[in-house]
Amino acid sequence: MAFLPKFDAAGLVTCVTTDAASGDVLMVAHMNDEALRKTVATGEAWYFSRSRNALWRKGESSGQTQRVVEMRTDCDQDAVWLRVEQRGAACHTGRRSCFYRKVEQGEGGARLVFVEADRLFDPAAVYRK
Repeated sequence: MAFLPKFDAAGLVTCVTTDAASGDVLMVAHMNDEALRKTVATGEAWYFSRSRNALWRKGESSGQTQRVVEMRTDCDQDAVWLRVEQRGAACHTGRRSCFYRKVEQGEGGARLVFVEADRLFDPAAVYRK
């Protein structure tokens, strides 16, 4: 019954994050050991950015935070599921969920269609560099 996550070769586990109230999928990210430990200890969602090679707390720059309601792991302990209270938008594009595009079959093949794509904030204003 011990929580012993199985990290991949890069030291990461996949994390699926859903809204605790609605069940909607908000995002998929990765966690390293430190992100997992901080998430458990603080009750706030921490992730590991592969593109920046850095640990980050959800909302540290945007204010769009996630309070963890429940954390689960799958049968192999190589994936994590967070059920969270999302404050604001989960997506760095300013949208509630990262899954705001639906794949549909079109004449020329698969295409993307925007669904639930309204922005809750302007990313250019929030993520100034």
